[in-house]
Amino acid sequence: MNSISTNVSGAFIDQSRKLLTDSYLPRIERAIEGLSVENVWWRANPESNSIGNLILHLNGNIRQWIVSGLGGDQDIRERQKEFYAQSGVDGVELLQHLRATVNAADRVLSSIDASTLIERRRIQSYDVTVMQAIYAVVEHFSMHTGQIILLAKMFKGDLRLYDVSGGAPRPTWKGGAAGH
Repeated sequence: MNSISTNVSGAFIDQSRKLLTDSYLPRIERAIEGLSVENVWWRANPESNSIGNLILHLNGNIRQWIVSGLGGDQDIRERQKEFYAQSGVDGVELLQHLRATVNAADRVLSSIDASTLIERRRIQSYDVTVMQAIYAVVEHFSMHTGQIILLAKMFKGDLRLYDVSGGAPRPTWKGGAAGH
């Protein structure tokens, strides 16, 4: 790999880590802060997911694809249980588990050598490159972060994720990354 490719590959890994740890996770934390257990597990209808389901799902996905699929830990995911749950722990405990998983994934991502991004892995039932696995997780995490924010806004109103007092929006969450 030449130095330009290595720099681009390294930037891809770094940006993926920043999005997961400094942008998406803190927004989820802000969104569900103070929600009741009932709010966390509320579903619009039987076919919909609650915030709790979405957090369980994100936890399972990132653990399966990054911690296990790229990091080598045992894959113990029971995907359907993420959606079947209709009640459970509060938002604080759900976030503790998600934060621990995101931190474990961040450790895996920090150890990935840029030259391995095109290596193939079998994850879930897919044959993907390391880069495809990372990209899939980041995109998936982003999509469900938006869903969690929308559901939380139903209960809390404005989450004050951005300060617009100076004209241009500035992130208010811890680590508020640019590029929203």
